[in-house]
Amino acid sequence: MPDNPESPNTQTHGDPLRIRVQMLQQRARQAGLALRALPPLPTSCCGRGCNGCVWESYFKALDDWCEEAAQAILFI
Repeated sequence: MPDNPESPNTQTHGDPLRIRVQMLQQRARQAGLALRALPPLPTSCCGRGCNGCVWESYFKALDDWCEEAAQAILFI
């Protein structure tokens, strides 16, 4: 679970993913490109480290968002 739910940050994804999101958002702004909204933060985590935790789905969706954003920026 993230230490601060307002920013993606876990031991496995942590800062590199957050930094990637920020860089992509900045590049899109500079290019005048509107990206789709980030996936919503999970609100139903029980905190028990379940297999298939809602955070796993969130980070997968965030990875997919990054790939989509990178492709959009590449082709402008």
